[in-house]
Amino acid sequence: MILAGVGACARPYVHPEGDARALPALYETHAVMDDGYRLPLQRWSAGGACRAQLLALHGLNDYHQAFAGLGAFMAARSVTVVAYDQRGFGDTAGFGLWHGRARLVSDLRLMVTLMKAARPDCPLYVLGESMGGAVALVGLDSIASEIAGVVLVAPAVWSRDSMPFYQRMALWLAVHTMPGRRLTGEGLDIRPSDNMEMLRALGRDSKVIKATRVDVLYGVSNLMDQAAQASPAEDTKVLFLYGMHDDIIPREPTCRMLVKVKKAAPPWQVVVYENGYHMLTRDRQAERVLSDIHQWLVAGKSEYDDLENVLTSFCMADSTAS
Repeated sequence: MILAGVGACARPYVHPEGDARALPALYETHAVMDDGYRLPLQRWSAGGACRAQLLALHGLNDYHQAFAGLGAFMAARSVTVVAYDQRGFGDTAGFGLWHGRARLVSDLRLMVTLMKAARPDCPLYVLGESMGGAVALVGLDSIASEIAGVVLVAPAVWSRDSMPFYQRMALWLAVHTMPGRRLTGEGLDIRPSDNMEMLRALGRDSKVIKATRVDVLYGVSNLMDQAAQASPAEDTKVLFLYGMHDDIIPREPTCRMLVKVKKAAPPWQVVVYENGYHMLTRDRQAERVLSDIHQWLVAGKSEYDDLENVLTSFCMADSTAS
């Protein structure tokens, strides 16, 4: 009865869609979605012939600037990169609010369609980092026929069934009593990268969210639940990247996903970086990661880890890999 009363006190907020019907369109600095919502974006265009184009989705509390290094690296090597601010992040309306996983996935589908139509001659790939990886996983089946492959960089697959009970209960109680409260994560022993200069720059960037609403964390948890349950598409090429020092997305749920990949036997390639952290494309060894991604995009190959070895060494401590 107490929990039922608590549940009736407050509800997690989901920011509504736009109220205008619009024809989706892709411009140089932004895209317009079917509800009239504007997604700011940045484009790093390849000079000369385009060998591939990459649509990049950022992680929680970040925005398109997360891919500045990746964009410059790829553009210099004949790969065009487009990164957009997902709803609630960067320069979008409803900044700091959760807009719902269905809408995030719908935006991805529309962006894929727009980019494919704009450059049908250039193979299109999707790259999702952390939360962006979860969005890509949830939407994979709906975009598989339009893309050449997906790059998952430390995808957010930390589902509730791999979280401690006390953590799940704390989140449920918080979202039903104080959904608008903002949490900073201060005091947690978390190191998202070994690139301290980059982390200090993020701390100075006003577009990077420093304190996250409880209902946003709840929404991301729902997204991760769905991403972890996503069935690997056997006809879609996937490059899966993860760092052994990742403090954001734990090893156990990551290994659960890799076990599922092994059982389904799709054409996934896996790289586990011994010195890698969560922000692999911005770590101190970022150039190695970017080179691996580029090789996979343009040549379909790189120095991949054997999935069986990953499951027996990196994942050996997890019961899910047994």
